[in-house]
Amino acid sequence: MFFWVLALLIFCGFVWNYKRQLKIADITDKYIFITGCDTGFGNLAARTFDKKGFHVIAACLTESKSTALKAETSERLHTVLLDVTDPENVKRTAQWVKNQVGEKGLWGLINNAGVLGVLAPTDWLTVEDYREPIEVNLFGLIDVTLNLLPLVKKAQGRVINVSSIGGRLALGGGGYTLSKYALEGFNDSLRRDMKAFGVHVSCIEPGLFKTGLSDPVKATEKKLAIWKHLSPDIKQQYGEGYIEKSLDKLKDTNSFVNMDLSLVVECMDHALTSLFPKTHYAAGRDAKTFWIPLSHMPAVLQDFLLLKQKVELANPKAV
Repeated sequence: MFFWVLALLIFCGFVWNYKRQLKIADITDKYIFITGCDTGFGNLAARTFDKKGFHVIAACLTESKSTALKAETSERLHTVLLDVTDPENVKRTAQWVKNQVGEKGLWGLINNAGVLGVLAPTDWLTVEDYREPIEVNLFGLIDVTLNLLPLVKKAQGRVINVSSIGGRLALGGGGYTLSKYALEGFNDSLRRDMKAFGVHVSCIEPGLFKTGLSDPVKATEKKLAIWKHLSPDIKQQYGEGYIEKSLDKLKDTNSFVNMDLSLVVECMDHALTSLFPKTHYAAGRDAKTFWIPLSHMPAVLQDFLLLKQKVELANPKAV
């Protein structure tokens, strides 16, 4: 009996692996649209998919980054300036993309644009500190998706949303985690709604990667700016050395940081070109071996492990 169960498992594993390797027939006539191509994952994705033969439309926030990207790629790649938080800009861009792709429609929409916002303890923040990441990472993504979705449906293509392990675990206070949790919900509802139209929706959950988004210098500057305006009571509770100690803790996590951005782009590639794309992709060794498994654990274990990385407060009972 054990032999037959083992044989069945091996056969199922073989079939599953075989299905994952099946690719779409042709990519040279397919258009894909990628947001957030100034730097990081989006920039590498635009250059990678251009080399593979896709017609890439790369959305950048700045003219300088747009010009630099065009200089590094083929004539197939087009860039467009896009601020995902500007509804009129999004509508104009969607119309422009429609004119570019014509009757072929849009095979792939990669929602990659995102910002980190302020990362700080929740009781340091105001509601305004939450707005930027939620506007960009959630509402901007939804607006782009809704405006381009008719083109994706026409091509029976793919939507790929770049989330984060921050959409599985709340690693710190601020709007970033909130935006990613909400993105996961939007992704799941969109995936189920689009099945009837032959549109595949995938979500990529990168771990900790070294990108401009995670620049510790910028994060520290924002944290210090907030610290300067905190009430004396809160400063007394946390202690004057809190930020310095938290930076030392941050250095201890450097061993978790992935340097190879292509790990995320490989997930995008599979979601775009596989006949059977996955619904969720974990990118990075830390995401696969620690963060994603931890997200399925009991809250008491999550709290224990994550709070071990927190700095001990100087006098939390001070008022």
